[in-house]
Amino acid sequence: MEVIVAKLMISISGIRGVVGDGLTPQMIVNFAQAFGTYLGGGKVVVGRDSRVTGPMVKHAVFSGLMAAGMDVIDIGICPTPTVQMAVKKLKALGGIAITASHNPIEWNALKLIGSSGMFLDEAQGKKVIAVVEKNGYRNVKWDQIGKPEIYEDAIQDHIKAILKLKLIDTDEIARRKFRVVVDCVNGAGGTLLPALLEELGCEAIFMNEEPTGLFPRAPEPLPENITDLCERVKKEKADVGFAVDPDVDRLAIVTEKGEPFGEEFTLVSAANYVLSKKNGPIVVNASVSRAIDVIAAKFNSEVFRTKVGEIYVAKKMEKVKAAIGGEGNGGVILPELHLGRDAPLGIALTLQQLAVTRMKASELRGSLPQYFQGKNRIEIKNYDVASILKEIEKRYKNEQLDKTDGLKILWEESWVHIRPSNTEPIIRIYSEAKTKEEAEALGYRFINEVEDIIKKNK
Repeated sequence: MEVIVAKLMISISGIRGVVGDGLTPQMIVNFAQAFGTYLGGGKVVVGRDSRVTGPMVKHAVFSGLMAAGMDVIDIGICPTPTVQMAVKKLKALGGIAITASHNPIEWNALKLIGSSGMFLDEAQGKKVIAVVEKNGYRNVKWDQIGKPEIYEDAIQDHIKAILKLKLIDTDEIARRKFRVVVDCVNGAGGTLLPALLEELGCEAIFMNEEPTGLFPRAPEPLPENITDLCERVKKEKADVGFAVDPDVDRLAIVTEKGEPFGEEFTLVSAANYVLSKKNGPIVVNASVSRAIDVIAAKFNSEVFRTKVGEIYVAKKMEKVKAAIGGEGNGGVILPELHLGRDAPLGIALTLQQLAVTRMKASELRGSLPQYFQGKNRIEIKNYDVASILKEIEKRYKNEQLDKTDGLKILWEESWVHIRPSNTEPIIRIYSEAKTKEEAEALGYRFINEVEDIIKKNK
């Protein structure tokens, strides 16, 4: 369920919009109060990324929650996965991560988290939205207003939990004395990653470490956005480079040659290591590379695919008792840590592989199945996406189709996936093939098809 109003997106996981142009203080208070009404009293954890609009949004969130009688635990600027883990550790009824993740600097958002530490599912999200739509807010009396408190150890708790994982041998990593370069994009990564890498015995060189919220590059850690990191890795003669997004749930890896792994291969690489150490299925979304199927087959592991969106992957992982899961945007989920995408975890798993295999980062990347993806988008305004998908389905009715999420058309060595974004007013067109040229050509072909359908129906 998703509604787009001006530059505001309302979905089951919360609200997201441009601050001052859609996302207003009143709207933020309303949704926070609706969430507090849905929870019915108790403790809520609130953390945020470093966006410059964060303080305003945080105070509005506090007002809404406390007006509904919720006690608020403020854990400050921190990664979104830190908020998710703090909800469980502090036995809170829920949490709110104030972050627009990879969206541009003018955006902000509320991501609503349940007592499990996972984002709200569809049924839960609809209940919160219903409170807003019906104006059914819980307004407590003056003597029942919630109380705020500060918890300062959430980041350290997160680091300790990663270091305690059986899959991570901290001594083995420390012995290698890795030299790493990290681009935190002036987001929340600077609050956690320096301490984590120090614990792992790495010599870490940071770029854009201060959590000022003034992003020096486009926030999404795509290859075209991390060219400065690639150059710095070569200049520093580092073993590996890492780039994260502002709320630190996405991870991109750069080899010692200054070449991006490709965001798809953060998860593929992690799965290759985890499945070598433990049995179980793997859960990914419908857009994840076929490389994951090749890795799974190597370990006789079953692959389950879901709609795009962390909650869909996490819920399925819980159901099938998955060994590992995640999304192809650099998001790795390990259930024994928590059921959420976690870039610090991805960094630890990457260093572990480099330590154990004695491979260079470029050799590790070269050892993985070779597939190439094209990722394209088309802006849409007030257009019925379902009608576009229906027309394309009609055109390709004789091909193998997957309607798990939008429409995916599969051929023997390639596929294209067309779906509306969960976070922006766009259609995403992802394509994959055995060569970069084929993947790009397939993507452009379907961009033209979608644009042709829109033109004809105007």
